[in-house]
Amino acid sequence: MTNDPTLTMRSQPNTPPNTPPLGAQRDWIWRGYQIRYTYIRSPQAQANAVPLIFLHGFGSSLGQWRFNLRPISEYHTIYALDFLGFGASEKASANYRVSLWAELVYDFWRSFIAKPAVVIGHSLGALIALTTVATYPQMTQGLVMLTLPDPQPRQPPAWARAIEQFFSSPLLLWPLFKIVRQPGLLRSVLRKIYQNPDLVDDELVELFATPARDRGALKVFYRLSLTRSDPEYSPIITDLLPGLTLPILLLWGEADQIVPFRSAMQLANLNSHIQLVTIPDAGHVVYDESPEFVNQAIVDWVESAIE
Repeated sequence: MTNDPTLTMRSQPNTPPNTPPLGAQRDWIWRGYQIRYTYIRSPQAQANAVPLIFLHGFGSSLGQWRFNLRPISEYHTIYALDFLGFGASEKASANYRVSLWAELVYDFWRSFIAKPAVVIGHSLGALIALTTVATYPQMTQGLVMLTLPDPQPRQPPAWARAIEQFFSSPLLLWPLFKIVRQPGLLRSVLRKIYQNPDLVDDELVELFATPARDRGALKVFYRLSLTRSDPEYSPIITDLLPGLTLPILLLWGEADQIVPFRSAMQLANLNSHIQLVTIPDAGHVVYDESPEFVNQAIVDWVESAIE
């Protein structure tokens, strides 16, 4: 796989004007919770083309794939969903853990796809994708991860966890939450994450701001602030990754400041089935900063490693 940043899709989507880039969004009831998902079934895709499931990152939604779903749907049927607690899915009083979201992904696959797919995740979505394919190997033919964070690099001592829980009080979180969800602050934070700040447009800011206004959003914020410091929040990457025998594509921006590129090299050494592709001049949000490169890399890899 070449690292040429000028790669573009072999053919651009032949879709009518004003076609929604995120496909046909629907709601699905899972365990009594409302879950938002979308799909794009392209008539150009081959009948035997493997379906792809896209999983968003922390604090985001299926809208993050605004420049990816439609182009890739020229070759594959596409599915994407908002995790419980995020995006347009229900802001539930749930015990949020990676295993819960992995169960959601598996049940979604069983309900709507029911044939081996490729699971594609970014950041937290990559961690959930890894957990899902390790737990339910029958549902997948391959795994694509756009950066993979370590949720438990070091567990703090008990006294530190107690302080974290104290500052996770709803009374203390509410003023912070009101500040965090302001579009002006969100724009400033996103401009620091993106290598090219000019990509932070009104649409992107609204993708993050809208879910934070939903009823129950503070409740989710509170519960996540507790569970993310819990040792049971996520399985350990080094326990899962070495045991996988399916093809794995690992995409990483060389300028990622959220999960530094050195982590990519360490992870690639854990499993010989991993193909590492680096993306020059891109940071943590590679799917949005270099969408043509990412789209082409995924399509080429699925064609060569899966089909």
